[in-house]
Order: sequence, then structure tokens, then C-alpha cells
Amino acid sequence: MDIRVVTLFPEMVAAGTGYGVCGRAIRKGLVRLGTVNPRDYATDVHRTVDDRPYGGGPGMVLKVEPFQAAIDTARERLPSGSRVVFLTPQGRPFRQSVARELAALPGMVLVAGRYEGFDERLVEASADDEISLGDFVLSGGEVAAAAIVDAVVRLLPGALGDADSAAQDSFSDGLLDCPHFTRPEDYAGRRVPRVLLDGNHEEIRRWRLQQALGRTSQRRPDLLARRELSAEEERLLDDFLAEEAAARPYEH
Repeated sequence: MDIRVVTLFPEMVAAGTGYGVCGRAIRKGLVRLGTVNPRDYATDVHRTVDDRPYGGGPGMVLKVEPFQAAIDTARERLPSGSRVVFLTPQGRPFRQSVARELAALPGMVLVAGRYEGFDERLVEASADDEISLGDFVLSGGEVAAAAIVDAVVRLLPGALGDADSAAQDSFSDGLLDCPHFTRPEDYAGRRVPRVLLDGNHEEIRRWRLQQALGRTSQRRPDLLARRELSAEEERLLDDFLAEEAAARPYEH
């Protein structure tokens, strides 16, 4: 996969993608990651990439010309079928399903903004997609770009040591992940659940699914609202909630 990030701060992207799974995938050649700096396409001596907003108001707006030139350069290096994605607050929310969608592309350009954002004409002319990392404010799109690259790269074949790891991650099937445990078996009186020690793989599968359903119900009920449960999942969730209710102190 080929990924290019259009950014005024390429060092931030390199720092956010150069380690762990993403860094290994880059070194193994599973993904080619590069950056293009719009300042390199500014035509004045000060390498200006922003200007005051028409209509007044605080802050500065990113200029069309240097960003358009940077996007065109990034796009020229990518295979056919690649997508230009602007990282903007008004974009569609980034979810695991979007990560899978992007991972299926041959390449993409991620355009990271700064200041008060892009001149809207740049977005209209060049955006194939707009994505938002969430309902909060960042100083720039570089952190969002690094997060999206990481989420996408880990889905590429060969990026993870265990091919099943990505399939079992939180959100991969619309649920939070189940709890995990490792050695020691007993830590300060807190013991690993017995079902994980008995070697019955079907019981372990059911326990993990039940825990994922219960945890999602308690912590992210919005995820369950978007998911159609199977008959088995409904039974497991009902049993989980009944056990939780029985364990709570009686309330008058």
C-alpha cells in the first residue's frame, strides 16, 4: 500500500508512525509512507501557506495554491484507485469499518490541516473523502493522520505477527474486546477466571463472547444499538446481565 501525508510538520507524522506494528510494516515493505510539505510549493520568500480569512475573524486559513500543488504531487506517485482524504471536523467519523475500507485501497493521500482549516475551494476541488477522528479539537491533522495510518496498516496482510490478532481486536466485529489475562494465575488475591484455565475451547469462546457483549452493553451501548445480535449472543448477554444484577446489593 502507498500512503502520502500532506503536512506542514512531516516530523510529527514520522514520529507517530515509525514504531511498533506500523514501523515494522514500513521496514518490511508492506507499506510505503511518505510526506509532502506544502511549504515547498509556496512561491514567496517567506514560504507562506496561510492568509487572513475573508469576512474577518480570528486565525488564519490555509491557502489553496501551495496545498493544491502538494496534493497533486502526492497523487502523482500513487496507483490508480487511490483516494484523497481530508482530515476535517466535518468529516465522517473514523471507525474500524472505515479503517477496513481504507485498507482495501491501493493507496491514499491524507491531507492534514492547521489553524482555522482549509480554504473550502481546496476541499471542493480535491477531496474524495473527509474523515474526522472524533468530536474534539486538535492543533493539527498530523496526530489524526498518524492514528489513521496505524489503524489501517495493522489490517494489511503480514503486518501483525498473528493473522488472527486484527480479527479479535476491539471494534473488529462491532464489540469491545473481552478481558485478557496472563501469568501469574493469582495476583494479590485476584485470580484468572477458571474457564480460561480448563482448556475447553468452546467454553472459552463462549465466555469471551459473553464478556465482550457484556462489556459493550455496559460501556458502549451505542455499539450494540447498531449491531444485530444472533440468538446465541442474545442468550449470552441476557445471562451476563442477570448475573450482574444478582451480584449487586439489594436496592430499596
